Amino acid sequence: MKKKRLSLTVQVLIGLVLGIAVGFLWPKVGTQMQPIGDTFINMIKMVIGPIVFVTIVVGIANMGDMKKVGRVGGKAILYFEIVSTIALAIGLFVVHILKPGAGLNLASLAKGNIDTYTKAAAQTDWLQFFLHVVPNNVVDAFAKGDLLQILFFSVFFGAGLSALGEKGKPLLIVFEKISDVLFKVVGYVMKVSPIGAFAAISFTIGKFGIASLIPLGKLMICVYATMILFVVVVLGSIAKLYGFSIFKFIRYIKDELLIVLGTSSSESVLPRMMDKMEKYGCSKPVVGMVLPTGYSFNLDGTAIYLSAAVVFIAQVYNVHLSIGQMLTVIAILMLTSKGAAAVTGGGFVTLAATLAATHVVPVEGLALLLGVDRFMSEARALVNLVGNGVATVVVSKMEKEFDESKMIEQNRLLSGRSEPQVKAS
Repeated sequence: MKKKRLSLTVQVLIGLVLGIAVGFLWPKVGTQMQPIGDTFINMIKMVIGPIVFVTIVVGIANMGDMKKVGRVGGKAILYFEIVSTIALAIGLFVVHILKPGAGLNLASLAKGNIDTYTKAAAQTDWLQFFLHVVPNNVVDAFAKGDLLQILFFSVFFGAGLSALGEKGKPLLIVFEKISDVLFKVVGYVMKVSPIGAFAAISFTIGKFGIASLIPLGKLMICVYATMILFVVVVLGSIAKLYGFSIFKFIRYIKDELLIVLGTSSSESVLPRMMDKMEKYGCSKPVVGMVLPTGYSFNLDGTAIYLSAAVVFIAQVYNVHLSIGQMLTVIAILMLTSKGAAAVTGGGFVTLAATLAATHVVPVEGLALLLGVDRFMSEARALVNLVGNGVATVVVSKMEKEFDESKMIEQNRLLSGRSEPQVKAS
C-alpha cells in the first residue's frame, strides 16, 4: 500500500511552526537561516520574468484582437485605482477612530536609523517611475526582473506575433511548450517551499524578536484588524457582486497564502498563482495581463498600511490632521503607493516620500516603525495576494472570459477535501 504524503499545506504549516520555535528559542540560529530563505525567493524570481513573458505572449497571440487587449488593460487599471483608493480610505479612517498612537511615550519607543529611506525618498522621481515602464534594454529588464517593463515588452511582442497570423503559429507552439517547462520548474521549486518558509520566518523572529512587538502592539492589532475588515467586507462584497465566495476563494489559494506568510513576499507565489487562476476559470490572456500588473498597481494591503502609518505617526507626535489634510494624504498616497513594489526599500521609501510631501507629519516618525515593519509585511503581502486574485476573477467576468464550470469543479474538490491540482505540482 502506497504511503500517503503530507499535503503542501501541512508541510508549510509545520515549517512555519518550527521556524517560529527556532527563532524564538535560538535567535542566533534563526538569523543564520536568512541565506536559505533568500535562496528560495531567488529560485522563484528566476522564473517569474520568463513565465510572465510567455503567458502574456501566448494569451495575446491567441486572443488576436488588440482592441480587446486594450480593453482588458483599461478595466484592470480602473479597478485597481478604485479598490486601492478604498483601501487607503479605510486604513486612514480606522486608525483615526481607534487612535493607536495617542498617548504613547516617544521616549519609551525604540527607534531605528531611517537615513537610507529618507535619502532614497528624496531621490525618488515619480514621473520617472512611470516613464521607467518602457525599457531601454529588454535583456536588462529580464535580468533585473522588472515586471512592468517585462509586461510592456510582452504586450508588444504578443501583438507582433498575433499580426503574423499563420506564419507565427510555429513560434506560438514553441512558447506554449516553454510555458509547460517553466511551470514544471516551479513545481520542483515548490517542493522545497516548506524549507523556504521555515528559514524565512526563523530569520524574522530571530532578528527582530517577539518582544519588539509589545510597545507598538496596538498599531499592529489595528492594522491587522483593518486588513481583515477590508478582505471580508470590501473584497467579500465585490466577490459576491460577481458571483463567487471570498471565503471559498481564500481556501482555494491557502497553500500560496501560507508560503507568503512565511516569506513575507507575494512574489514567491506569482507563477503558481497564474496557473491556479487559470484552473479557477480565468482566461490565460486576462491572467497574464491583470495579475503581474496588479503586483505594482493593486497593492491593497500596502495601501492600508501606508495610510494607517501616516495617521499613527501624526498621533504619536500629537499632530492633528484635518479632514482636508487627510484627503490630501489619500491623494498623495494614490500616486506614491504605486511605486512601493518597484523602489528599493519598498513601503518605507514610499512612506518617507509621503510624509515629506505632507509637510505636516514628521518624517523622523518613520523610525518608530522599523522594529515592527517586518511583522506587518506578512499582512500586507497576504492582502495584496488576495486582492490581485479577486481582481483577476472580476476582470475575467467583466470580459466574459471566465469558465464557471472550472470554479464549480474547484469548489467541489475543496468541499470533498481534495487538493486542487495545478500544473506546477
